Amino acid sequence: MLDKISDTIYYLSNQDDKERPTLGLVCGDRYSLIIDSGNSPQHAQEFLLEIENLNVPPIKYVVITHAHWDHFLGMNEFDATVIVNSETNERIKDWQGLSYDDHSLQKYVGTKQISPICMEVIQTEIPNRDNFKLRSPDVIFENSLTIDLGNKLCILDRINSTHTDDSTIIYIPDEKVIFLGDSGYGTTTNSLFHYKQSLLLPMMKDIQKYDAEMFLLGHESICDLNEMNLYWEELTAASEVVKSSSLEDAIALFKTEHKRDPNENELFFIQALVNDHIIQSR
Repeated sequence: MLDKISDTIYYLSNQDDKERPTLGLVCGDRYSLIIDSGNSPQHAQEFLLEIENLNVPPIKYVVITHAHWDHFLGMNEFDATVIVNSETNERIKDWQGLSYDDHSLQKYVGTKQISPICMEVIQTEIPNRDNFKLRSPDVIFENSLTIDLGNKLCILDRINSTHTDDSTIIYIPDEKVIFLGDSGYGTTTNSLFHYKQSLLLPMMKDIQKYDAEMFLLGHESICDLNEMNLYWEELTAASEVVKSSSLEDAIALFKTEHKRDPNENELFFIQALVNDHIIQSR
């Protein structure tokens, strides 16, 4: 069942147990736009079935927020114009060259091209995998693109991100709603989860320049402005005390600066930012 933000914006909530991110639907007077296509054809089909229950204009566009498999492997199911930024397009090309039979998938897991959970989803949710080939995006933009759905503008913006170098966000100005994909999250490198500290403030600046009140995240669904500001504040407080790869030094500095122990979220962020220093020093 789709969740409704307004008369023109809906979303299908993330399902962590199936590695499924949040999918979005924005409707104008003439056309509708999809945000992310799901982690498989089955995910996409379930989304389309839910949309059929609504009286909305035809789907003309699908925007992929970034080239992680769980956000684009369902895009073959949409009879629509697929839009990506140029870096996302290059990364999707790598997936277009893959084979999806069991032997090939096992090989890709062994070489760490794909994760075991990705293989499991592909094996479970993509039928006729021997003939499966990922379609090519139709529109490739560089930095930003504005789409008019009919009295409904969607602003696509490639931003700095601590998650991936190809993040696109989608802002709907008249609703003050922004779809962030996974852009506000950290990432994992060499088995260490980390936030790229050098990109943290540029990312926040890129997102906060928009007058948004509701934020759709790839794996948390929806946050209001207060929740999002708290996230930024805790992440910033953690970043300000991490100067090296020493967790002990960062926690000690936090206690000195704030006259208290870091809370659970702040401690998580501190560890992730310390991990970034560890990765950068290697």
